[in-house]
Amino acid sequence: MVQTVIFDLDGTLADTSGDLIAAANACFRSMGEVDQLHPERDARAALRGGRAMLTLGFERLGRGGDTALVDSYYKPLLDHYETAIDTHTRFYPGALETAALLRAEGWKLAVCTNKPEYLAHLLLTRMGVLDAFDALVGADTLPVRKPDPEPLREAARRAGGDPARAVMVGDTLTDHATARAAGVPSILVNFGPGGEDVAALEPDAILGSYEELPAILRRVVG
Repeated sequence: MVQTVIFDLDGTLADTSGDLIAAANACFRSMGEVDQLHPERDARAALRGGRAMLTLGFERLGRGGDTALVDSYYKPLLDHYETAIDTHTRFYPGALETAALLRAEGWKLAVCTNKPEYLAHLLLTRMGVLDAFDALVGADTLPVRKPDPEPLREAARRAGGDPARAVMVGDTLTDHATARAAGVPSILVNFGPGGEDVAALEPDAILGSYEELPAILRRVVG
C-alpha cells in the first residue's frame, strides 16, 4: 500500500493560536474580567488545548487549581471558538502548496489532531482546504487520542495507506511520542510556538520550512 503523511493541525499545518486565545478571553470577559491571555506571548499555551488556556488564565486571576471551574468553562470556550474559528488562523507558508505537491507524487495525506473532530472538520471546511487531505482523525474520533498510536494508524487507514508506512509531521512531544509508539518516523517543525524545544526530542528530522518536506520524506523513509 502507498505511504501516508500524517499531519498534526495546530502549530504544524496552521497557526490557530489567535482564535484559540480569543475564545478563552471571551470566557474571561463573560465573568466580568479583562482578557487574561496575550495572542503572542501565550501562543504556546493555546496549542496545548482549551483546558491549558483556561488553567493559565484562572491562575492569573488567583484561582489556580480550581479544576471544576476549568471544566465548567470548557464547553463555553469550544462554543466561542466554533463561532469564530477562522478569524486569525493562517496556514504556515508553503503548507498547502507542499501538500498538493506530495499528493501529485502519489502520497496519501491525513490530518491527525487532538482538536475535537467536528472543530477540525469545521476549520478545514471554512478555510476551504478539507479536500486537500484524504482523511481526518480528531481527539474524539476514537476512544483514544494522541499520543496513543491508534489515531495515527486509523488516519493512515482512512486515507487509503498502510499504517506501517506512515510518517508523522508534528510540533510537540505528543506528536513525537505518537510516532514512536506507532513505530514510524517523526518529523517536527521548528517554526511553531514551541519550535525551540523540538531539537531536544531528537526526531528523525526537523522541518524548518514546508519547501524542505519532500526531500526530508525521501530521506527518512529510505
